[in-house]
Amino acid sequence: MIKVLVVDNHPIVTTGFELFFRNHETIQVVGTLSNGVDIFDFVRNNPVNVIISEIELPELNGITALRAIKKEYSHINIIMYSYHPEEIYAISTIKAGASGYISKSENLDFIEKGIVAANKGEVYLSEKMSKHLKYNDARMSKSRIYKRLSAREVEVLKLLSSGKKNKEIAKELDINEKTVSTYKARLYKKLNVNNLIDLVNQGKQIDLT
Repeated sequence: MIKVLVVDNHPIVTTGFELFFRNHETIQVVGTLSNGVDIFDFVRNNPVNVIISEIELPELNGITALRAIKKEYSHINIIMYSYHPEEIYAISTIKAGASGYISKSENLDFIEKGIVAANKGEVYLSEKMSKHLKYNDARMSKSRIYKRLSAREVEVLKLLSSGKKNKEIAKELDINEKTVSTYKARLYKKLNVNNLIDLVNQGKQIDLT
């Protein structure tokens, strides 16, 4: 049974959770609180697997409580549950240690799946936000690769990506064709590709400005 603590200063929210999960097969609401300070006393005296907490709480806000709880009770997974837009708060709360961010506009099925995922230690976000984060992670990863390229290698890659041939690149950069071939060989190795098509595609995926 997944033991859930709900923290929200609106009785309609905490009561809604209690009613919805009252006879649930795998999820049990073991307590409800209305402020961030009381969380510590509760988890000290009661077994809790997942905490669902509003960000804006009396006395101690949810994000501050999140950081403190994760330091002392790292085994407890926390979902931030708020009316604030996901695109504004999701990333910061995940960085602070949250296992997920759920908007209060989401349906009950989404919340239920979020609790199960958080209990497994997974990060749970909306599909849109998950794609956004994966896209940014990919961009960051590729950016780190390109930082390893020299200024001249970047120039050659730009020109190759624009469709220039070795002879045209040599003329534009005022170097000989053999040198262009040397730079291409270095680019193949650094970008982990083995043909010109893949090399050009890599160049087009990243902003080389």
